[in-house]
Amino acid sequence: MHDNLPVTDLVTGVRNGQKQAWDAIVDRYAPLIWSICRRHGLGRADTEDVGQAVWLHLVEHLGGLREPAALPGWLATTTRRECVRVLRAGRPLATGQVLDAETLPDDQAGAEQKLLAAERQAALRTAFLDLPPCGHRLLALLLEDPPVPYAEISAKLGIPIGSIGPTRRRYLDKMRRHPAIAALIRAEAAA
Repeated sequence: MHDNLPVTDLVTGVRNGQKQAWDAIVDRYAPLIWSICRRHGLGRADTEDVGQAVWLHLVEHLGGLREPAALPGWLATTTRRECVRVLRAGRPLATGQVLDAETLPDDQAGAEQKLLAAERQAALRTAFLDLPPCGHRLLALLLEDPPVPYAEISAKLGIPIGSIGPTRRRYLDKMRRHPAIAALIRAEAAA
């Protein structure tokens, strides 16, 4: 059940002491941490150390996390910093490793990009669902492929052709201001 919850709900659950929410966060974001460690060339032991440090930092800072929707970006940034810390400590890189399921390089898109894309999609879905039903219908018609002519949209929704563009803009602006989307925008700008 927790697997499908938005990250904001999971963070709230953890803050309220729900062990299942913590487990869901770890299950969801551990692959992100491992992929960043692999990208930095860390061996298994260093990867485990970095993972433990990142989870400990999260426990320490979860109460002060202003934007729960930005958790994936926070985890990625914290993991990169921990990887750099380990590398600066002079630990040897994992060279000559035997490739197995744990050490295979990421596919082209990378686990981190896939996870962040999934978070963007979840934030977009959350913001979309908070629109009124007339906003759902308008945006759905505007996203049809092939494009639906404005005259047909006007007839289906009973709104003047000249108000379709401004109405669309208002709904998209409302989605941009939604806390889930705004947090992602700020996290990407900070990265």
